[in-house]
Amino acid sequence: MTIMDKFDLAGKVALVTGGAGLLGTEFCHTLAQAGADVVVVDLNGGAARNVSRDLVASGHLSLDIQTDITDSAAVKEMQAATMKEFGRLDILVNSAALDPKFDPGHNSPGDSGTFEDYPLETWKQALDVNLTGMFLVCQAAVHPMLMQGNGVIINVCSMYGLVGPDQRLYQRQGQPARYKPVYYSVTKAGVLGFTKYLATFYAGKNIRVNALTPGGVYNGHDETFLQEYAARAVLGRMAKKDEMNGALLFLASDASTYMTGANLVVDGGWTAW
Repeated sequence: MTIMDKFDLAGKVALVTGGAGLLGTEFCHTLAQAGADVVVVDLNGGAARNVSRDLVASGHLSLDIQTDITDSAAVKEMQAATMKEFGRLDILVNSAALDPKFDPGHNSPGDSGTFEDYPLETWKQALDVNLTGMFLVCQAAVHPMLMQGNGVIINVCSMYGLVGPDQRLYQRQGQPARYKPVYYSVTKAGVLGFTKYLATFYAGKNIRVNALTPGGVYNGHDETFLQEYAARAVLGRMAKKDEMNGALLFLASDASTYMTGANLVVDGGWTAW
């Protein structure tokens, strides 16, 4: 087997939650291009369908499923639909998450709440999606993996799970204060703990669990944000949306067979200072 053979996912079935998101879409295409059949899962059923149709149009096998990952019954149905269609599940990518955006495409001021006044309901909702949702999806996915005797789980984290957000990036003179919210750092740090727990829990079961930690990814951010972000990053820029794909494929494939419980950081050097 050559090193390039190790990246081949032919015969594998991969499921991506948040599969219609900015990075999720990239991950779906990457896995398909490497030979995997891809299950595109997203709360937005229409968006998931569009991603799946694009994969099929490119000659790949794909299934789209609209799923609320906080609903245990819906998650079980997602797993059942995957097994009915493909008969196995080899790779799970947990990319779904609540993440307030500050790029113009979201038409949102981000999160204006200070920590001392942060709404409890918003906190609970984020825990449900970013942690409980991942918990439920992993629970469902490991059943076929255990029956098969192998599997790979990749949990998408964030550099803000490693370091606190630089809130100065989100402030604009003469505008209301905006903040990256408390739940984002807390839940993403929780993803790392969850990753290590699963990796060690399934020791000896041939199920590998790793985290992928991206830095900021460009998505139409304004020039002021770009300049301030660049000043903090060692590589002097935000990531392009396709720059997580190589790391994702590495973790999903046999190229990383001696990795589990690890965290692969792709942040342009943000956390190296």
